[in-house]
Amino acid sequence: MKVRVYVSLKPGVLDPQGRAVHHALEGLGFAGVADVRVGRFIEMDVADDTTDDALDEMCRKLLANMVIENYRIEKLEAA
Repeated sequence: MKVRVYVSLKPGVLDPQGRAVHHALEGLGFAGVADVRVGRFIEMDVADDTTDDALDEMCRKLLANMVIENYRIEKLEAA
């Protein structure tokens, strides 16, 4: 089974990388961008019998820093 994990900073946590991207977009002449937040995208192939609890534990123990980040798990349907 293919799983996608989206990791993003919690609201209120400073995002210097997002700020740098925002500044660069303005410098390139792109107007109308109010804010930029940068996160991570992780794609994994896991066994079909991998439980939601196991996926959640992977995120909490390794893939996301629970102090400053949130995560969202998306399971993809088999094609």
